[in-house]
Order: sequence, then structure tokens, then C-alpha cells
Amino acid sequence: MIYNGVIRRAHIINEKLTTLERIHQAAKAEFLEKGYKGASLRNIVKSVGMTTGAFYGYYKSKEELFEALVGEHYQYILTCFKKAQQQFAELPHEQQPEVMSEISGICMYDMLHYAYAHLEECKLILCCSEGTKFSGLIDEMVEIEMAATHAYQQVLRELGRPSPKIDPTLEHILITGMFHTFFELVIHEMPLSNAENYVKEMRAFYTAGWMKIMGQ
Repeated sequence: MIYNGVIRRAHIINEKLTTLERIHQAAKAEFLEKGYKGASLRNIVKSVGMTTGAFYGYYKSKEELFEALVGEHYQYILTCFKKAQQQFAELPHEQQPEVMSEISGICMYDMLHYAYAHLEECKLILCCSEGTKFSGLIDEMVEIEMAATHAYQQVLRELGRPSPKIDPTLEHILITGMFHTFFELVIHEMPLSNAENYVKEMRAFYTAGWMKIMGQ
């Protein structure tokens, strides 16, 4: 009896969704299960109970549909990260060594909370976007971080605190590993309180490591 009631309520809720919302709901389920490459537009359309022709009144392709689901969230994370780097770079040079960890920490927690508030969409980007332009999120962030690291090294030189030359391959590996470590929290849907603590510990680990490498 209770089971039938649950089904009935779910059916009522589903009826209240707009066609576009039902397309997005079905698409998220398909992409999360099979990834972008393996997802079938035909399955998505069929599960919504509409014709392919009717679907094309909303989106021109599977790619456009995927972008509708994740584009805004991809841009938010990337913009958040870029703004933090810019904010840091615009500080007086003598102040940068004092607040480096603080600014990066604020950005990390902002991205973490945003990802948890939009968990399915962020998991689509991180786990299911191969074959789309969104699959390079971490690569883009690595390039931004490397450029910021080189700029900071120049600041240290100007302050009379030069850092040793870092092997480019090692630098790329360490930065890439840092972002993969961060996004693993989202991928595995760890409880938010645990994830916040892990970010704190991760930041302490990487900050100490980078300070050692940079001779600071």
C-alpha cells in the first residue's frame, strides 16, 4: 500500500515537470550511467515519451543537450578559480607570500560547496564528459595554476627570495595530482563535513610541499 502511494506521488511530481525538465532529468540519468560517448539520444527521447523530431525543437544535438546540463557549472568553477588567481596577482608583491594559502583556501571551499550543491552536473563534467569540450576542466586549471606559479616565482625574485628552478614535468605532475585529489571528494560524494576537513588537510600538505620546493 505504501509502495503504491510512493509510485503515485512520484507520478504526480513527474507530471508537474515541464517537458524541458523531463528531458534534462532523463539526459542526466543516461549520461551519468553511460557517459557522453555511450549515451543514446534515442534512449533519452524514448524515456521522455516524445519523438526525435519534437526533441530537435529543444536541442539540435546530443552535444548541445550535454552543454545545457553542464555549461553553466563548468564556467562557474573555472571563473571562480581564475578570479582567485587574479585577486592574488593584483595584491602588493610584499603581501603575496603572507596570504597565498588564505586566498587559495577560500577558492577551494567555494568550489567544493558549489560542486556539492550541483553534484550531478559536476559529476557529469568530471566523470562523463569524455568526447566533449568539457572533459578538459582539470587540464585548463592546471595551465592556469602553472602560469600563476611562474608569476609568483617572479614576485619572489623581486622580493629577494628566489626559488630554485622547478622541473616542468614534476611541476605539471604535482599540480595535476592536486586537482585530481580535490575533485575525488566530489566524485566519491563524501559527506560534506568530511570533505571540508579533507580539503583543509590537503591544503596543509600541498602548501608545505610547495614551500619546501620553492625554498621558502
